[in-house]
Amino acid sequence: MTKSIRPHYHFVTGRLAENALRATLEQLDQPPFDHSVQVLPITVAALMTPSWIARHLVVAEWCTHVMVPGYCAGDLEPLSNFIGRPVVRGPHDLRRIGDYFGKPSVESKSYGKYDIEIIAEINHAPRLALRDILQRAERLRSHGADVIDVGCDPGDAWQGVGDCVKALCDAGHRVSIDSLNPAEIGPAVRAGAELVLSVNRSNREAAADWGCEVVVIPDNIKTLDGLDETVDWLARRNIPVRLDAILEPIGCGFAPSLARYQQVRQRYPDAEIMMGIGNLTELTDVDSAGINVLLLGICQELGIRSVLTTEVINWARTSVQECDVARRLVHFAVEQGIPPKHLEAGLVMLRDVQVHEHGASQLDALAQQIRDNNFRLFAERDQLHLISAGMHLSDADPFRLFDRLLATDPQNVDASHAFYLGFELCKALTALNLGKQYEQDESLDWGLLTRPEDHHRLRRTSRRAGARPSTGESPPGDR
Repeated sequence: MTKSIRPHYHFVTGRLAENALRATLEQLDQPPFDHSVQVLPITVAALMTPSWIARHLVVAEWCTHVMVPGYCAGDLEPLSNFIGRPVVRGPHDLRRIGDYFGKPSVESKSYGKYDIEIIAEINHAPRLALRDILQRAERLRSHGADVIDVGCDPGDAWQGVGDCVKALCDAGHRVSIDSLNPAEIGPAVRAGAELVLSVNRSNREAAADWGCEVVVIPDNIKTLDGLDETVDWLARRNIPVRLDAILEPIGCGFAPSLARYQQVRQRYPDAEIMMGIGNLTELTDVDSAGINVLLLGICQELGIRSVLTTEVINWARTSVQECDVARRLVHFAVEQGIPPKHLEAGLVMLRDVQVHEHGASQLDALAQQIRDNNFRLFAERDQLHLISAGMHLSDADPFRLFDRLLATDPQNVDASHAFYLGFELCKALTALNLGKQYEQDESLDWGLLTRPEDHHRLRRTSRRAGARPSTGESPPGDR
């Protein structure tokens, strides 16, 4: 028989997941592949290993790829060599097969490039011990900061600024100094600071002695008064500059301040410009990720190649990480001329991109199919579902659900297992409340803030207690 021109994927699954897999494949809208399904003699697909699959796999000659369950552990290369065609892991949740095949190949389009520099400020540096400053700087750099900005306090000049900057430079950091006071700026640049924030008519006379790039701000931010004059003064002395029109908070002139950045770009089409985005993230009662994406999108379109941010207020404490992801996202969007959608989920933190459901009928069918007394938890349509052999309980309240479970006089709920169920029910309820995908024994997806869960609790809990073993069970949505 002639091999198919289109790719042909041979899906491997277990008995419990068969119906869900076939339904998912049938519902795909114009899939870019042909397919076949082989149900191997095992109940739970996640228990498969590559060597076990090799003993049972039957692949037609026209098959181009084999897709094994996402939880199938082990090296797939020997299996691929054995059958003579590529073997790939599917998504952990088979309902995401469509996403798996439909995801844009951003790697082939050089996704990840960026040209916006992140300047991360350490606020009130004079009040901090040097070791704390160095620790914060290292953390900010690890999260994506390109330059560490030493934020000084108004008032008397900080006598330790030179020592601070030198220590940061010795640790390999690029450093800027955030001050208008020449008595602080001078020692800082002599110690290695490469950028001064900021310069206007009040301190520009001293800039000729610093020998480094400076950020020019207007004398009057509402009118940009003094900006052109200071730029001209510095240009005549060959002092490199970048410009800042000063972003203002909402309620204090936010929209006009955005317009002023547009004006500055029109006046100086080739100039370097910086935007202090912390003025918005720190002064707005909202999680910072969305604001950072929006502001970096504005910067990308206007050719603003540096942003100043900080992480003082709790809701903005991951701003540097967010900006590091956002600058790649907006660069790709502007470069490709497409909206920044379905490209990078790292900043979708509160709610998930999509929530998949099994549906009541499939959950009922699962309760009839399984033969063990381990509990499976699901969170769908404002209900928590607890399923075991021949049992399907559901309720919106985890306490009532647990009471209903105890009313069945279960023989497999000891103290450790009750704790485990409570932990998982808490996660499931959180997922329902926020509109997130819940997968038993898996971390909720918090985007770039996701922390993998340690499954030691499962290894400590015995099968007798009814827990799902760490290497075995998986819900029917897992392949």
